[in-house]
Amino acid sequence: MIEIQHISKKFDDKVVLEDISAKFKPGMCNLIIGASGSGKTVLTKCIVDLIKSDKGHIFFDGVELDGMSKEERKELRNNIGMLFQGNALFDSMTVLENVRFPLDMFTDFSEAEKLEKVNKILARVNLEGVNDKFPAEISGGMKKRVGIARALILNPKYLFCDEPNSGLDPQTSMVIDKLIHELTIENNITTIVVTHDMNSVMEIGDYILYLHQGHKEWEGSKKDIIYCKNDLLNNFIFASEFLQDAKTQRMLEDKIN
Repeated sequence: MIEIQHISKKFDDKVVLEDISAKFKPGMCNLIIGASGSGKTVLTKCIVDLIKSDKGHIFFDGVELDGMSKEERKELRNNIGMLFQGNALFDSMTVLENVRFPLDMFTDFSEAEKLEKVNKILARVNLEGVNDKFPAEISGGMKKRVGIARALILNPKYLFCDEPNSGLDPQTSMVIDKLIHELTIENNITTIVVTHDMNSVMEIGDYILYLHQGHKEWEGSKKDIIYCKNDLLNNFIFASEFLQDAKTQRMLEDKIN
């Protein structure tokens, strides 16, 4: 579990986050949503220790981040998987080499052991037979699955996904959502997803944190959001750009009828 308490952050005189508290539980897809500039990315960077918050506390399974030693922080980083918005695959490396990269960097496994682990995780994300292909030779959805495989190759306790459906068509987005959700449950991972995609919210939102202008405006589950009466949240989720398919639109329309 990841718990944040009273996180605040400002740059110069601009307040980006103010007094944010939340609990992100294992085996669940924890979503952070909000408009551009609401503080989602800054909050995520604070949690993964890329930016230091001005105030507040961050706990990983009960251990406070600020109290960790250098070795403990290194171990923590090895337990964090990252799925980047742009996939961040190495163009000059094959699929196999991209997924194997964390094993090359952080483990002493033999080449045979690495190959076994890579093949196992690629099979799990339905990417068998593409080991020798380069990123330019596969589709956007396949690239995303390669990114997921690489993020999970070290069996992390915590998984962070930044806009995992960015640039994908609705059908492929549903496949990626389902895969992230299944892997989260199977491996009891504490997964945090930053997203604008209301389809993702309604499909996999076990816990949803809604930020508005740096403030925690609402929290709850995908079931709770159906009956929410928060005007700011309703305005956000009903913005036309987020209604990406008829199924989601019907679900959201039923919410106010």
